[in-house]
Amino acid sequence: MSDARLLAGGLFGAGFLVLGAMMALAQSGTEADATDGPGPNLVIEVAGKAQGRVVIDLFPELAPKHVAQITALAGSGAYDGVVFHRVIDGFMAQTGDVQYGKAGADTSMAGMGGSDLPDLPAEFSDTPYLRGIVGMARAQDPDSANSQFFIMFAPGEFLNGQYTVVGHVVEGMEVVDAIKRGDQAQNGSVTDPDRMEKVTVEN
Repeated sequence: MSDARLLAGGLFGAGFLVLGAMMALAQSGTEADATDGPGPNLVIEVAGKAQGRVVIDLFPELAPKHVAQITALAGSGAYDGVVFHRVIDGFMAQTGDVQYGKAGADTSMAGMGGSDLPDLPAEFSDTPYLRGIVGMARAQDPDSANSQFFIMFAPGEFLNGQYTVVGHVVEGMEVVDAIKRGDQAQNGSVTDPDRMEKVTVEN
């Protein structure tokens, strides 16, 4: 695991996260098209404070390497039981740390890990970060995304072209909205976080 990922904590530095939340709140009201495309779809059964099914239509045409890695991890069961370790109201919910984010284990380092698969080269696109868009978390190196991803509660168009877009929510955005929030003063870190109970792929 790289030092950059350790320093960045998986998505951004603390100051940028707070700034991001403020900017997202100021730009609220714009949502990604919820039309289900050709897929594949990532299906997440959320458990905890939030309960229900979230379906993400993945974009292999935009980010083929990232989508292949996400679907491989889901297919192997690696995402099952992984917590939403960083959740910032008005901004985004982050999950997917296969290494350090398993519910029932010590999740104090959640956000600093990845998976057994290699880090990925950036696949940036011009798709904007609107409400419901799903992006890949990374450290300072643009080519450091691995397994972590985040779902936008509100627009964050300052992220455009900086983080790989991998899909959008087409079902269950109300479940995403209900995910337990973290402490804003602690970079969105969540105590007793909600989790992805089961993650599957549907074509």
